[in-house]
Amino acid sequence: MRIYFTRHGESQANRLSEFSNRGLRHGLTRQGRQQAAALVERLRGLSIARIYSSPVLRAIETSVIIANLLDLDYEVTEALREYDVGVLEGRSDEASWLAWKKVFDAVMIDKDYDARIEGGESFNDIRARFLPFVEGLVRQYGDTDQGVLCVSHGGLYWMMLPLILQNVDFELISRRGLDYTACVVAEARPQGLVCVEWNGAEVI
Repeated sequence: MRIYFTRHGESQANRLSEFSNRGLRHGLTRQGRQQAAALVERLRGLSIARIYSSPVLRAIETSVIIANLLDLDYEVTEALREYDVGVLEGRSDEASWLAWKKVFDAVMIDKDYDARIEGGESFNDIRARFLPFVEGLVRQYGDTDQGVLCVSHGGLYWMMLPLILQNVDFELISRRGLDYTACVVAEARPQGLVCVEWNGAEVI
C-alpha cells in the first residue's frame, strides 16, 4: 500500500497569517482551489481507494475538490486535524507568533513533548490521535495494492511524519519543506512505512 500525505491548498487564514486550527472559519483562496485542482492531475491514474480529511475547512474544501474530480469518497477524521493552539486561536499579531515559535522550538529542538500553548495540544496529545489512525490504515490496506490520500496540515505533518516514516527526520522536512498541496508518498514495507517521494522528488 501507499499513503499519500498532502497538505491543503492556500487558505484565507494563510493569507492573513491567522491561527485558524478549529472549525469552519477560513476556506481556500482562489489560488488554493487552483492548487487543489492541479494536485488532482498529479494523483490521476494512481490506485487511491479513499480520501481522509482533517475537519478544518481548508482541508475539507481541498478534499472535496479532489474527491469530485477523481470520483472518490472522502471521510473526515479528527486524527488529521491541525494541532490546537489554544489561546492563540484567531490571533495574527507578532507576539502570538513569537509565543507559538517558543513552544514549537521547545518541542522540536528541546524534545519537550509536553510543552503546549495554554489551552492547546502538546506533541504527546497529537501523537495519541495520529499514530493509531495511521496504524489502522496500515492494518486495513497494508496487504493490498491500494493507496489512501490524507489531507492535513503542515504543522501536524512536521511533527508527526518523522515518527512514522523510517527515513524522514526533522532535518529532511526543514530542507525540503511542505508547501501548499505538497505530497509525501509513503510505502508500507516489512520494516514499516518508508518515504519514497517528497513532492515529486525521490527520497532514498
